[in-house]
Amino acid sequence: MYDEEEVLRMTPLERQRLRLILADIDARDLAGQTRDRRRRALILGVIIICCVVLAAWTGVLAATLPRYYRSGGWRGAWVGFDIALLAAFAATGWASWRRRQILIVCLVVLATLLCCDAWFDVVLNARTSGFWLSVLSALLIELPLAAVAILGARRLIRMTNAVMLRYRGLNGPVPRLRDIPLAGVAPGRPLTDLLVEPEAHLPPVRVGRPTGARQLTAGEVDSGRGPG
Repeated sequence: MYDEEEVLRMTPLERQRLRLILADIDARDLAGQTRDRRRRALILGVIIICCVVLAAWTGVLAATLPRYYRSGGWRGAWVGFDIALLAAFAATGWASWRRRQILIVCLVVLATLLCCDAWFDVVLNARTSGFWLSVLSALLIELPLAAVAILGARRLIRMTNAVMLRYRGLNGPVPRLRDIPLAGVAPGRPLTDLLVEPEAHLPPVRVGRPTGARQLTAGEVDSGRGPG
């Protein structure tokens, strides 16, 4: 087992080779732990069935629902939605200020709510005096903010992947978003691994923490500093 002094005496090239070896061993461990491909196929099959059923149900609604409908609970629906949107903005601001990974989730949720807000504003105000105001609001406010949120989430995901690749000793270009694999879930593993804690299926750590080393504090993580 390497201790901290031995690692510090290594050249950068030797440390890079060590990272590559450890990353390769961990990847083989993850791939070797899976034996259940049927479960993965079952989950994917359920997702496909849900998509087909939803598409068929959407067609039924389009053919059977009335063109106009007087709804109850109008105030509660919109006030509740705006409270949810306000909460999404607040959570996004907090996660951004604290520099937390949950910011990615907050940005995606915020973009989704903004797109829903724009859609329902425009559709429900059709043939009313507020229609063009809703269109302008969607084009100038909700949709641009949603685009900024999605682009921000995309950039953070690729940045996180770039850092992971660097720690594995890989210095090539960052792959496109759709080509980035799930971290910690090797090909062939059941997708139910996404529903359990990471410690339940990640490989054991092969290089222990040196004697006398301590865990980083939250302040050091936020500032990017190591232990003093």
